[in-house]
Amino acid sequence: MSSRSQSRTTASKLWIVLARAQRAVASYIEQCIAAEGLCLSDFMVLEILLHKGSMTISDIGQKVLLANASMTSAVDRLEGMSLVSRQASRNDRRVRIVALTKKGRALISDLYERHVADLETVTGVLTAKEQDQLRVLLKKLGYAAESAKGLPQDGAHP
Repeated sequence: MSSRSQSRTTASKLWIVLARAQRAVASYIEQCIAAEGLCLSDFMVLEILLHKGSMTISDIGQKVLLANASMTSAVDRLEGMSLVSRQASRNDRRVRIVALTKKGRALISDLYERHVADLETVTGVLTAKEQDQLRVLLKKLGYAAESAKGLPQDGAHP
C-alpha cells in the first residue's frame, strides 16, 4: 500500500475535492444548458416554474438562491424570448406573478428531460448505492455547515 493511500483525508483535502467536483459538474451542466441558448439562471427560473408553478420574482429568487436584481434580469430575458409572462396578482395589484408561456413550458419540459440525462451521464460512474450514500453524506455535511454558521469565527464552541 502506498503512503499516499494511507494518508488521512483531512478537512482541507475534502474541501478541495468537493469544490473541484462541484465546479466540474456545474461547468458540464452549464455547457449543456448553454448549448440550448440559455444561461444557468434562466434555466433555473424555468425549471422552478415547471415544477412549482407560477410565483413572484421574490419567491423564485428564494427557491433558486439568486438576488432579486439577478432574478429580474433573468425574467426580463425570458420574457423577451416569450418563455414567461408577468401577470398581475389577483390579491395584490402591486405584485406580479411570473408564469410559463406555452412556448416556455414546451421548451423547459424537453430541456429538463435532457438535463436529467446529462446528470445521469455524470453520476452514472457511481452505483445506485454510492449515489444514495453520497446524497446522505452531502446532506449531513450541509446541515453541519449550516449549524456551524452560528459558531464564533475562532471555532470556539459556546
